[in-house]
Amino acid sequence: MSWGKFLQPDLVLGNSLLSLTPEILKQYQLEGLVLDVDDTLLPMKSSQMCPRLQQQVAQLKDVATIWLVSNNINESRIGAIARALDVPYLAFAGKPFRGKLRQAVAAMNLPPERGGMVGDRLFTDVLAGNRLGMFTILVEPMVEPGKVASNSTVRAIAVWFSQALGVSLGVNKFSANICTTFNTCVAHTQGSTAQTDRQTDRQTDRKKERKKERKKERKKERK
Repeated sequence: MSWGKFLQPDLVLGNSLLSLTPEILKQYQLEGLVLDVDDTLLPMKSSQMCPRLQQQVAQLKDVATIWLVSNNINESRIGAIARALDVPYLAFAGKPFRGKLRQAVAAMNLPPERGGMVGDRLFTDVLAGNRLGMFTILVEPMVEPGKVASNSTVRAIAVWFSQALGVSLGVNKFSANICTTFNTCVAHTQGSTAQTDRQTDRQTDRKKERKKERKKERKKERK
């Protein structure tokens, strides 16, 4: 197999992990998923787990067994994320080497072709998944509001190089009525928080007004 074929994703979503639906898994007959973590599940330096992301992973778990497999050597970080999602994990994976991916797929008791490797990087996630014979899914990185992806330069070079080798990164289009970016996801959470804060402020203002009125009434009574 040529380098170009090793780097060719089976599915290019053109959006974040939040656009991966159970319907897509069923369409491609995937019974297991291996998810990358940093910049795939959440931004590299973020510890905020988006509620919509947790809901999305829960929905995917209804149709597929999920493992987290990350190159990150910070096992406490990856373990905490895995526990929040209630899924098993492997850290320090060394992708594009296949060892940890093979271990996860074996634990799922599935043939590699029935498992999907989901990640945002061609030369680690997609390459490792293709080398093992998995169904590879390329997603866009999760990005915090007002920031660029931590690996944006590296990713741009990887895309350019892979396309020079003949890789096609045309987006496979699917309709999904869900939040599709971490920006929107965080904005949704922040919007809900802001609304709660405004309600609390209004309640506080009303309490202050009532206190002022009671003070005025007491003054009048004294007179």
